Amino acid sequence: MKNKIFAKLVAITLLISLTSWSDRSSAINEDNSKMIIEFSLPLGGNAFSSIPLGEVETITKNGIEKWTNSEEYFTAYFRISEPGVFQFSIDKESLVVLGKSTLEFTINNESKRVEFNDTKKDSYQIGRWEIKEAGYVALKIKGISKNKSNFPAISKLTINSSIAKDKIAFVQNNEGSFYHWGRRGPSVHLSYQVPVDKNIEWYYNEVTVPKGQDIIGSYYMANGFAEGYFGMQVNSGKERRILFSVWSPFVTDDPKSIPESKKIKLLKKGSDVKTGEFGNEGSGGQSYLKYNWIAGNTYKFLLRGTPQNDNSTTYTAYFFAPELNKWQLIASFNRPETSTFLKRFHSFLENFSPEQGNMSREVLFKNQWYCDDTGNWTEANSAKFTTDNTGTIGYRMDYSGGLLNNDSFYLKNGGFFNNFTKTQSVFTRPLSDKKLDINLKNLPLN
Repeated sequence: MKNKIFAKLVAITLLISLTSWSDRSSAINEDNSKMIIEFSLPLGGNAFSSIPLGEVETITKNGIEKWTNSEEYFTAYFRISEPGVFQFSIDKESLVVLGKSTLEFTINNESKRVEFNDTKKDSYQIGRWEIKEAGYVALKIKGISKNKSNFPAISKLTINSSIAKDKIAFVQNNEGSFYHWGRRGPSVHLSYQVPVDKNIEWYYNEVTVPKGQDIIGSYYMANGFAEGYFGMQVNSGKERRILFSVWSPFVTDDPKSIPESKKIKLLKKGSDVKTGEFGNEGSGGQSYLKYNWIAGNTYKFLLRGTPQNDNSTTYTAYFFAPELNKWQLIASFNRPETSTFLKRFHSFLENFSPEQGNMSREVLFKNQWYCDDTGNWTEANSAKFTTDNTGTIGYRMDYSGGLLNNDSFYLKNGGFFNNFTKTQSVFTRPLSDKKLDINLKNLPLN
C-alpha cells in the first residue's frame, strides 16, 4: 500500500514538474516554439560600420568600440537556411557602458529600443523577432541618445534560436584570424579546363567589370597560373592598378628573408610600371601599372611562360586597354629553381579590404584561349567554380559564379546576397570559333 502511495506521489510530482517547465518554456517563447540552441554572434567578425572606408575604426576584433558618432550605425549579419524565431540579448560581460544611452535594434523594419545604464549589472534583453524567410538576416544597431562621450561598447550578441546551429552561417570565432578573413568575405575562383599534357606557353583572357561593380578593395584576377597572378584592382577612389606578381620558390611571408639565389629577378618592365617585392601572402616579385581602367569596358590580358636552360622560367605579362588600342608590357620576371610551361589557368575575384566585405562585386571573363609551344591556339570554354576556406567552412555564403548570357563566365562575392553556387560546379560556354588576332612578333619584348 505504501509503495502504491509513493508511486502516485512520484507521478504527481513529475507531472507538476513537467507542467511547470512547459509553462516556463511557453512564457519565454510566447508562442510555444521551443528555442533549441543558444549561440554568440561576435561583432568583430560579423558587423560593419556605416561610415565610409578609412574614416573611423570602430569595428575591432573586440567588436564595436569607441563609438561616439550618433550618425554612425552598425549592421551585423548571419544567414539562416530555414525560417525561425530569434531572441536577442547582450550579456553583461559583453558590454562596457558609460552613463545612460538608448540604442535601437532593427530587423526587417521591426525595431526595439533598449536603455543602457552603467549602474545596471545584469544582462540586457533586446527583443524577439520571427524571421519568415531563409537567407541573410541583417540586424541594424543605431544610437538614439547618450549622456556621456561614448555609446556602449559591444563585443557580441547572445541569440536563442528555434533552428539548429548547423542551419546558421556566420563567422564563429577569430581562430586563424577569421574576423579579418570573414569580414573580407569569400574569394571565388574559376579553374579553366585545359590539358595537363601539353607545353602551354600563352594564356589569354578578357575581363569586364560591369558598371557599378568597381568596388574599392576588389581584385579582378584574369590570368592566374601555378606561380603567380595577373589582373586589375581598385585600390582607392582615385587609384586603380594593373597588377602582375610571381611567387618565389622560397616559401615565406617575409620577402627580406628570401635568399638571393631564390629571389624573383626582374628582366624588363613597361613604361611607368612600378616593381618591387611583396609579402604577407607568400612573397616574391611584384609589378603594377597605375591605370584608371573604366567599368563597363573590356580589357585583354596575355601571359607567356617559357622554361629556360638554367632551371628557371621566365614569365611575361601584357595588357591591352581599348582606350589606348595597343598592347603594353607590364613586366618580365625570371623565377629560379623552376622549369615549366604554364599550368593551372584560372581567374579569381577577391576583396582585400575587410571594411568593404558588406559590398557586393561582380566580374565577367570572356574569350579564354591557350597556346602551346608550337603556336597552336585552342579555346578554353569550360571552368570549374570554387571558393576559399571562408566559404568552404560555411562562415560566409555570399558567393556565386557560372555562365552568363551563354558567352561569359562570371564571379560574384560579398554583400550578403542569398543565392549561392555549389562549389566544384563545372560550367561550359559555346565555342566562339573566332580566332585570336594577335601578332605575337609585334609584342614589346617578344
